[in-house]
Amino acid sequence: MDAFYASVEQRDNPDLRGKPVAVGGSAARGVVAAASYEARTFGVRSAMPSVTAKRRCPDLIFVKPRFDVYRAVSAQIREIFAEHTDLIEPLSLDEAYLDVTENKQNIATATEIATIIRAHIKEVTGLNASAGISYCKFLAKMASDLNKPNGQAVITPKAGPDFVASLPVKKFHGVGPATAAKMERLGIVTGTDLREKSLAFLQEHFGKSGGWYYRISRGIDERPVQPNRPRKSVGAEDTFMTDIFDLDAARAELAPLAEKVWRHCEAKEITGRTVTLKVKFADFQQITRSRTLPTHVRGVDEMIEVSHSMLADLFPVEKGIRLLGVTLSSLGEIAQSMETKQLALF
Repeated sequence: MDAFYASVEQRDNPDLRGKPVAVGGSAARGVVAAASYEARTFGVRSAMPSVTAKRRCPDLIFVKPRFDVYRAVSAQIREIFAEHTDLIEPLSLDEAYLDVTENKQNIATATEIATIIRAHIKEVTGLNASAGISYCKFLAKMASDLNKPNGQAVITPKAGPDFVASLPVKKFHGVGPATAAKMERLGIVTGTDLREKSLAFLQEHFGKSGGWYYRISRGIDERPVQPNRPRKSVGAEDTFMTDIFDLDAARAELAPLAEKVWRHCEAKEITGRTVTLKVKFADFQQITRSRTLPTHVRGVDEMIEVSHSMLADLFPVEKGIRLLGVTLSSLGEIAQSMETKQLALF
């Protein structure tokens, strides 16, 4: 979907149409969750601090997010997908992979299916969608950004390797700023540069990801579309109005986040073994600390205890803390986890 949250707000409020809109908090420590295309022309982007966004676009209009509405619209879109295929892998509320190799309406080409889906989404929701069509997930994702907004693009099997070769690695889906900077230090700027590196070289410098970079530099991605992809983690975080320097104050802020995560886990009847602490300092430096337990977390008190222990190891801090987050991963069903613990007792 094109600027999904912001587009929903502009759809529902005519006064916002044609104006720069940011969905998110306008307070000093607020963050932009989504920006309209009018705002993007000023350099406003998602995950940008609201203060920076307002500086770049003084006329920016902030709107509080309405996630219940976004989820409802997402469900409408998912129903449209399901008219064509059951092989749907959601990435978020506004994005999904579809495998239409065999499709319910026996349409001959994926390009035609994408055109029909986009038109139906517009008819039902009033919103614009863009599509990327290709023979693998990596290139379909890259193609989806080529003709935004309200467009689609195709990367054929023949064109795939050359397309990747000409692309800067910093534009590769899944290559973040830190990885792109490391690649540049190694003389890797484009897909061609990446392809020239051996598998051994890439594995030496990037570990398990080295094999992935080796394959995508050649336009190879054999990952299937996974309709029932299991959730990998559950997390919560909060940005504070004033920086935190005191351990007790940080602990007080961390406990409600752990409780929020555990409430979600209980509702979904899942738990996990790995607790991860996220800390962002006043200068935006971000660190994470993780601890994997021998058995699944038994309750919120244990989760709080583990996260507090990792937090204490960071103190005293020289820089104030502006954000804290906690995540539970290595997930499994609660009933199965409890059964495993009982068996271990005998």
